[in-house]
Amino acid sequence: MHFVDAKGILTGSGGHCGMNIYRGCSHGCIYCDSRSKCYQFKHPFEDIEVKQNAPELLERTLRSKRKKCMIGTGAMSDPYMHCEEELRLTRRCLEIILKYGFGVAVQTKSDRILQDIDLLDEINRSAKCVVQMTLTTYDDELCGILEPNVCNTKRRIEVLEEMQKRGIPTVVWITPILPFINDTKENITAILSECARVGVKGVIDFGMGLTLRDGDREYYYAALDRFFPGMKKKYINQYGNAYELPSPNAKELTAIFKDICAENGILSSVDECFKFMYEFPEKYSQMSLFDGEF
Repeated sequence: MHFVDAKGILTGSGGHCGMNIYRGCSHGCIYCDSRSKCYQFKHPFEDIEVKQNAPELLERTLRSKRKKCMIGTGAMSDPYMHCEEELRLTRRCLEIILKYGFGVAVQTKSDRILQDIDLLDEINRSAKCVVQMTLTTYDDELCGILEPNVCNTKRRIEVLEEMQKRGIPTVVWITPILPFINDTKENITAILSECARVGVKGVIDFGMGLTLRDGDREYYYAALDRFFPGMKKKYINQYGNAYELPSPNAKELTAIFKDICAENGILSSVDECFKFMYEFPEKYSQMSLFDGEF
């Protein structure tokens, strides 16, 4: 872990902005796209870069921002990694988001988010909060291989239940689905049945499969050699050096996904899910223009 003073903290404009307080990750997920060379990491991925001035930057930005919106965090680096236990930078940023009346959409795999459920609840009552949780496999033994340094799927489902009790809407990312590993009817059905049980608002599926870029491909293949002997050869024979690696079962799994979501009133379109997550409540958006705060 090393500390830097960032020049800025928010990216994007219009309906929502993105925020990454940390850079790199300690979860160790074998399929992580953020390891890709295109993101130009200049330090080891596990050596977490901490934007130590993130709260100050965020407060300065929100204080001068005329129109309120949703602020997303967790797209590149999980805001609830191990270092958050000590640093609490995510919590401080949530306090600032609450103070200035903005909304937040948090994406994580970690149950550490429960430490901030009080703040998330307040943000949801005053503006809007959406909690996003990644679920890739219902098998906790397999989960320990794919996502070794973070809580298992059953615990993440408990997090979703706790959010539901508070009335905080949730969205699940059922991605990636790894060919020949977790791309089974039983796995998809089990995850989606739990999503229905705990009242998930939407489920995001970018296609039943996996994407690999330079950087994360090498890391993934090394993990296949370690945990699934012979699997790398199967991948190379099936996909070569492709970026998109759809499951051979993609058509069947997508049909199951669509059916279960439709039966349970769960949003299943990527566009619908993102619209729900990042649409700021109009009454609060309009208030920001007239409340004199900015």
